[in-house]
Amino acid sequence: MISVRWLGHSTFLIITKSGKHILIDPFLQDNPVTPETWRSPDEVDYILLTHGHDDHAADTIPLAKKTGAQVVSIVELSALLKKDGLPGDQAVEMNKGGTVDFGDFKATMTTANHSSSWKGQYAGDPAGFIIHVDGFRIYHTGDTNIMPDFELYGKLFKPDLAILPIGDHYTMGHDDAALAVQMIHPQFAVPMHYGTMPVLTGSPETFRELVDKHTRGKTKVIVPDAGEDFGGILAKN
Repeated sequence: MISVRWLGHSTFLIITKSGKHILIDPFLQDNPVTPETWRSPDEVDYILLTHGHDDHAADTIPLAKKTGAQVVSIVELSALLKKDGLPGDQAVEMNKGGTVDFGDFKATMTTANHSSSWKGQYAGDPAGFIIHVDGFRIYHTGDTNIMPDFELYGKLFKPDLAILPIGDHYTMGHDDAALAVQMIHPQFAVPMHYGTMPVLTGSPETFRELVDKHTRGKTKVIVPDAGEDFGGILAKN
């Protein structure tokens, strides 16, 4: 059974059926929502970065050095990470539209409507990922505004699960995110990037209500607790 956990903010941990650990956007040590047991995982095989902002990439280099994980990111961000100490043989650079096959899963980099920097330096474009794993297609949109690309990605990849920011202020809020779900047409949707700080006011309950309205019940919204494994829900459907 595939395991998928929300670790707070935009951080997700996917464990494949073969036991590979895929960590997306590691913001753990300073994340007030992350459970203590998940603040410094001992086992990570791959780290996928949507962009370089601290609340998505802060723990990347320490975790990569601790675990030996491969770090997947856009070209410009990869160069900055290596400059700051990421071992070169652990860096996997790619770009939007590309797909990399890691054996246990594939990752396709998608566009996102946002910005990106690493310690004040331009870090390339922001991105999202379509993760093809164990027969599932998981779309982590990264930080983004609503955009017409969602409809294209929905038609092209047919994601089973879409993970979208709902916090507002820095990303789209719950209203736009619910409409984005309608454009993507996933079987499941999970909200992220909310509740971590006061300015992120998006409501998962309102998001659920709006998604149900827009999709007429065709997309089920899952609102996991931080640290909760909700992969079993995906596997049953």
